[in-house]
Amino acid sequence: MNNIKIELYTKVALNRDFPEYNLQTGDLATFIDTVPDPDGIEEGYVLEVFNAIGESIDVVAVPKSAVSPLRADQIPSIRTLTNAG
Repeated sequence: MNNIKIELYTKVALNRDFPEYNLQTGDLATFIDTVPDPDGIEEGYVLEVFNAIGESIDVVAVPKSAVSPLRADQIPSIRTLTNAG
C-alpha cells in the first residue's frame, strides 16, 4: 500500500490504468478527498480529472495505492482522450 502523505488539492499521477474511467498510467489529476473502504482494507482517493485546457472532465474514486505524488524528475505529456464504449 501507498504510505506517502499527499496533501489535499495536490496534483498527482496515476500509477495504473483505469479503463472504466478511460484513464491511463501517468494521467494527472487533483486529489480532492478521501473515502473509506467499506471492507476496511484500503482507503480511497477522490480525484478530479482535467483536460489539457483546464476543464474538469470527471471525478473518480481510486484506491490510495493507485496514486503517486509528482516528482521533480518527471515531465507531463499530452494524450488524446478516446471515448470508451
